[in-house]
Amino acid sequence: MRLKFTKMQGAGNDFVVLDATRMPLALTPEQTRRLGDRRFGVGADQILVVEPGGRPDVDFRYRIFNNTGDEVEHCGNGARCFVRYVHEHGLTDRRSVRVETLNRLLELRLQDDGRVTVDMGPPEFEAAQVPFDAMGLAPRTVGGGVLWPVPVDGATVELAVVSMGNPHAVQRVDDVDTAPVPTQGPLIEQHPRFPRQVNAGYMQVLSRSRIRLRVYERGAGETLACGTGACAAVVAGIRLGWLDARVDVEARGGELTIEWAGEGHPVLMTGPAETVFEGEIEL
Repeated sequence: MRLKFTKMQGAGNDFVVLDATRMPLALTPEQTRRLGDRRFGVGADQILVVEPGGRPDVDFRYRIFNNTGDEVEHCGNGARCFVRYVHEHGLTDRRSVRVETLNRLLELRLQDDGRVTVDMGPPEFEAAQVPFDAMGLAPRTVGGGVLWPVPVDGATVELAVVSMGNPHAVQRVDDVDTAPVPTQGPLIEQHPRFPRQVNAGYMQVLSRSRIRLRVYERGAGETLACGTGACAAVVAGIRLGWLDARVDVEARGGELTIEWAGEGHPVLMTGPAETVFEGEIEL
């Protein structure tokens, strides 16, 4: 099987994008892992598949696979690459497109400066919807939010738990450079309190309008940027009273701008998306 692909990146979060709008594409988990492998394949944090919209009110369907072969619900940086892809490949001439994911509808807008704004939808804080097993835990109320005390490797870590269509556990740290991301991140990711695993975020608050962030992503390990992780961190910081409604997020791969007007409102994420190269691979 010879497969055409496009390699893209958004703030250092990189993707292999595949066009399945003209012909159905069904990759095995082994083939997906091969694509994502940085030594034997193309190499990517995730594989994105562009499909026709499955309903009259959407333009496209958007599927996301970790390089482990598992399909996941959402990827903010991937969504920005998605809209650049469909424009650059002539699949649409609309500046704003409506996209269906595994569990959400997204509004994606291509800006004049080349950046992309994604309407990520409203965040979800109900523990059962994240999902997060809160049974027996006594949360600490801070501002308008709560921090959950979760035992991790003999210590207790206070986590803000939120879903952006996928689960996130965010903690505040003094310095992201010295945060235990590679050691503690996997323990939080696979903690039994999170039945579908979780993305572990580490947020350093620089001011009310700027943070630094590292994320240990579910199924991918630490990445240079995580769009949904940036949204989750900012939303958590706003609820806890630490941040204002518009925040610039410094990730290791670049900068994102997150806006949230509060309960009942969608989260808006703006950031870069670029094509790196195109090619073919034998699978």
